[in-house]
Amino acid sequence: MSAELSQVAAPGAPALSWKPYPAYKDSGVEWLGKVPEHWDLRRVSRSFSLIGSGATPESGNKKYYETGVIHWIITGDLNDGILESCEKKITYEAFEKYTALKIYPKGTILIAMYGATIGKVSLLNFEACTNQACCALGGSSFFIDKFTFYWFLANKRNIVNLSYGGGQPNISQEIIKSLKLTCPPVEEQRSIARYLDDRTRKMDSLIEKKQKLIELLKEERAAVINQAVTKGLDPGAPMRDSGVEWLGEIPKNWEVKKLKWVCSINPIKSNSFFSRNSEELVTFLPMEKVSEDGKIDTELKRPLKDLWNGFTYFEDDDIIVAKITPCFENGKSALITNLGSKIGFGSTEFHVIRPKKNIILNELLYYLTKTDIFMMLGEASMTGAAGQKRVPSSFIENL
Repeated sequence: MSAELSQVAAPGAPALSWKPYPAYKDSGVEWLGKVPEHWDLRRVSRSFSLIGSGATPESGNKKYYETGVIHWIITGDLNDGILESCEKKITYEAFEKYTALKIYPKGTILIAMYGATIGKVSLLNFEACTNQACCALGGSSFFIDKFTFYWFLANKRNIVNLSYGGGQPNISQEIIKSLKLTCPPVEEQRSIARYLDDRTRKMDSLIEKKQKLIELLKEERAAVINQAVTKGLDPGAPMRDSGVEWLGEIPKNWEVKKLKWVCSINPIKSNSFFSRNSEELVTFLPMEKVSEDGKIDTELKRPLKDLWNGFTYFEDDDIIVAKITPCFENGKSALITNLGSKIGFGSTEFHVIRPKKNIILNELLYYLTKTDIFMMLGEASMTGAAGQKRVPSSFIENL
């Protein structure tokens, strides 16, 4: 293992360990547990001189945004890291109109209090104001900024668990003010922050390298599938012109046929298994139960009578292909195996391809749906309004 890789625990390896402190004490906070004996615990309200939030100037009023020069942060900007920029700016007129707006200095900790980003945290690296969904902390003589940031990042899940509300849980300023933070001596905080800066930087570098490798492997995978499906496995096989521009040459003994001659496209439902009013439970596949790598989750079962009308019907050995954007472009297709019921139903946004036996293998047909050319030609054939475009069944029939 390289020196760089040895700095990070491998998947499945035990967690990294450190030399224990000489003595520990109970923090008095259930989810913090025991802490080093010489560490203090300090309430946020008594440790930060700057605790605030912000406001949202009237969104439809151009004079508050159009020539804005003051950075204005919303919770969607928070990134669980160092915040270097934000998308929006407001004008001086907006700042003067809305008295709840304050300009927070570099080094301020920002925490999302509600919405989809609840619990997200950032360390502000420039002056800015915020909307009302951000809580800002700063001005502490007990905590250094970077340690505070890491503390909130480490305890994000526990803080979110303190939220209240139903559809949109909230953590209020009062909840944040009531939190007790572990408070090591300042020099120890600096050491912890330096250690975490170094360790996370190495991890981020490894993640970036892995992501690049994954992208290269995806490209190679696509190329291998394209080659095998359209040219075969024998590079020395005699070739002939396919008569199809995008396909080019194919092995001499291969035939070219439109899919509608070798498959049933969106076959009609069969009455041979059950009555349409049956209470029998069958597998149901909404779009999210089909992954982009062709896996299906068959755990969801519903009575057949609830699915017979209004959903897409399929059986084992069928191929399903998402027809709506962006699911089609993302490669959502699957070969149905081990369905868990004699028939199944799924989202209306699937096309079903059923190969005719002894003419074309369903496995080969499935891999065809994974080729770049299938997705490129399908995308070009899409119809409908932006955001709701769909691949027509005629594209699959005539391919």
